[in-house]
Amino acid sequence: MTGRRNIRLVRWAAAAAPFLLWLPGYAQSLLEDQRGQTIIGSDSAVLEAGEERSDLPCTVTPIKPLLGFDLKFHAGFEVSVPLRELAGSENLLTILFRVTSEDQQGAPVYFSQKIRVPSIEEDAKGDATLQGVFDTGEGKYRVEWLMRDRSERVCAHFWDAEAELPVKDKALALNLPRGAVAELEKEEFTDESAIDREVSDGPISVKVLVNFAPQNATASTLQPADTSALVSILRTIQREPKITRFSVVAFNLQEQRILYRQEQSDHIDFPAIGDAIKSLQLGRVDLAQLQNKNSETEFLGDLIQNEFKVQELTQRPDALIIAGPKVMLQNNVPSDTLKEVGETEFPVFYMNYNLYPQLSPWRDSISRAVRFFKGQEYTISRPRDLWFAVSEMVTKIVKFKAGKRPMSDASIRGSHADAVQ
Repeated sequence: MTGRRNIRLVRWAAAAAPFLLWLPGYAQSLLEDQRGQTIIGSDSAVLEAGEERSDLPCTVTPIKPLLGFDLKFHAGFEVSVPLRELAGSENLLTILFRVTSEDQQGAPVYFSQKIRVPSIEEDAKGDATLQGVFDTGEGKYRVEWLMRDRSERVCAHFWDAEAELPVKDKALALNLPRGAVAELEKEEFTDESAIDREVSDGPISVKVLVNFAPQNATASTLQPADTSALVSILRTIQREPKITRFSVVAFNLQEQRILYRQEQSDHIDFPAIGDAIKSLQLGRVDLAQLQNKNSETEFLGDLIQNEFKVQELTQRPDALIIAGPKVMLQNNVPSDTLKEVGETEFPVFYMNYNLYPQLSPWRDSISRAVRFFKGQEYTISRPRDLWFAVSEMVTKIVKFKAGKRPMSDASIRGSHADAVQ
């Protein structure tokens, strides 16, 4: 039986190279057929021969497997074709490749893609460039790749890929087993299957405030890489077996708006969050906010006051977690505003998503507020930072609930511990 699912074909954006043609990101299918019976004979013969072909001139650059925040290795390729080779009214490119695990000795996994090329002038210069991505677990893999045009010209390329965690990261629980090959998730905000919860230390309830904002504060859109990282933070928190109840507040500080709120649920509603952030318009400027230069600080102060204060005992979380990129405001939230919250009856954590901490080593406005409440900060720059941060937070929450209070101002760690005050 042959199953078909989608794998995303990502366009390679290169603003500095306007001579490139970026081909549309049509759906790419994952073919799960051990015998490859859906593959036409000529294509199968090319893959079996294992010889490089350049009837259709193209340059293929393998993408080394890299671990993402979703705890999967992402591998793939970049391919470029001279535009003159695609000249004419239109063309059709068919990409077919298979990935075989050399560790597991399993059946190869086949991927296919058809790309319609628009009309191109005969004297066109430059290259058409595209990129394909797939996921793997740890292990060694053989990739056998070909691309065919409407004239049956073929470009074929073959390479080996290895995905391996460093020794210091071996404790990470990856989301794909060794030797596995899978499609790249096409939908960021899919629901997750039920998780077996562990309540031996008592159920844990957390409230998570997520600032859905890009790393670059001046960006007019939320970049896919930033969205993926922030969603991965939420997914890692939800996948923690000891956490049983979730409250989520998704907000955007630049727009000074709460995008979505979910109260006391046994799971995080990712599709609802995905729908909510579609309303973001980061390039839009509100005149009233422009006139009040302190509006972002006021919004952050109100958010802290409203979300840190818990009126009803049944609504009190066992911990409050703030997640998002650095927030460098002109003015920090005044201490008088923070004092109005009073002493929190739960630990506070800040997961600072910061890919380049060395470029901005000082505390941001959220960090200073969290420090006021004797909270703990974690800098999330790599996948291992996320995994270890969640593991340590849960340990501290359990100890806090047991009557031990290890949280103190001196315990604030991470890349910011010795930063400029």
